[in-house]
Amino acid sequence: MSNLALESTDEKAVASWCCQPLGTAELSAADSVKIALMFKALSDPVRLRLFSKVAAQPTGEACVCDIQDVGVSQPTVSHHLRKLREAGLLESERRASWVYYRVAPGVLPVMAKLLSQTT
Repeated sequence: MSNLALESTDEKAVASWCCQPLGTAELSAADSVKIALMFKALSDPVRLRLFSKVAAQPTGEACVCDIQDVGVSQPTVSHHLRKLREAGLLESERRASWVYYRVAPGVLPVMAKLLSQTT
């Protein structure tokens, strides 16, 4: 499956894949699949909490050891983090025995643009 066309690290290129806020233009079939994958990944409360914990880090990244306190077991946390990575929402990097997560470049601007209301 696609990673929301977020393979590029150029944030401007990433933010342009979805060009209009919802309600201003019809989505293409490809964009609707990408957006559905993103929202499907975020529709689980544990995943949404994990995503928000990573996004809220002042350093821009979070060690799994610092964000795993979401009321589920460690293997379940790993499963949810994998789903967020597969949806293109998070990136990860292993450092020694810990894995660090960060929001994929351009994801937050794309989400904000998609959900912004035009007046």
